[in-house]
Amino acid sequence: MFSYVARRVLATIPVLGVVAVIVFLMLRLSPGDPAAIIAGDNATADDILMIREQLGLDRPMVEQFVQWLWQLLGGDLGNSIYLQRPVLGLILERVEPTLALALTTLGFAMLLAIPMGVLAAWRAGSWVDQTIMALSVLAFSVPVFLIGYGLVIGLSLTLEWLPVQGFVSLAEDPLQFARHLVLPTIALGLVYTALLARITRATMLETLSEDFIRTARAKGLGEPRVLILHALKNASVPIVTTIGTGLALLIGGVVVTESVFAIPGIGRLTIEAVLQRDYPVIQGVILVIAAVYVFVNLAIDLAYPLLDPRIRF
Repeated sequence: MFSYVARRVLATIPVLGVVAVIVFLMLRLSPGDPAAIIAGDNATADDILMIREQLGLDRPMVEQFVQWLWQLLGGDLGNSIYLQRPVLGLILERVEPTLALALTTLGFAMLLAIPMGVLAAWRAGSWVDQTIMALSVLAFSVPVFLIGYGLVIGLSLTLEWLPVQGFVSLAEDPLQFARHLVLPTIALGLVYTALLARITRATMLETLSEDFIRTARAKGLGEPRVLILHALKNASVPIVTTIGTGLALLIGGVVVTESVFAIPGIGRLTIEAVLQRDYPVIQGVILVIAAVYVFVNLAIDLAYPLLDPRIRF
């Protein structure tokens, strides 16, 4: 097992290296000049040139990449061009809102989607199944920002039950922390609930047709025990894969939700960096998200033998 984990960890190095090269080239070759943005509309060509020299943007692209890669190997993601602060510090400041939103969304989706998927598979072809699948298609089809604005109008502006926007740290006020996460969690969670419910239904349908399920029923076991202890347990590998991948997707894909609800997370940081052409921040955020993807997938692979004893490394 140790050798397997070591191989997988070592395999992440070339993956992150390729991501670093692609991100660096895409940003440098894309239109826009951070020096011009910093200088302002009234700046002269000499002003912009001076700022480019100060930022090191006038040097050859290969030299810029080698310097950035050398800093990266030392654990330094560089400094923000616009804010003149370490990129790692900026990312760490924004981790709590994004991680909190991702985890609450994942929990919300799991509590709804797994029972819905199991019920739909158990009553396959019935009106219950058709209703759940229709709701899933609807939730998956509606854009997140549209759901978010609808919730804001209905629950915040009209009924005044919940805050419209913003974020409060858990350490500062746990109650306000929870209240500010309700609307974004529902808005983002409905889409993920639809996906997870469909995956759960599909895997449960396949498992319920297996011989060991018919044997369990022939022995007189009750339906709840058959569904939960036998069918769901054996169908858990694809479901866990979807949940784990979804966590990585949520961490990296909350840009729209954070924008709608003005949550100061990594998504908002990315948008601000893109608008300001802040290369180091964009590169740092993408590398961190890529690393999250890689290590979440590694954790999922390590969890497989615990879910299914037939799987071996």
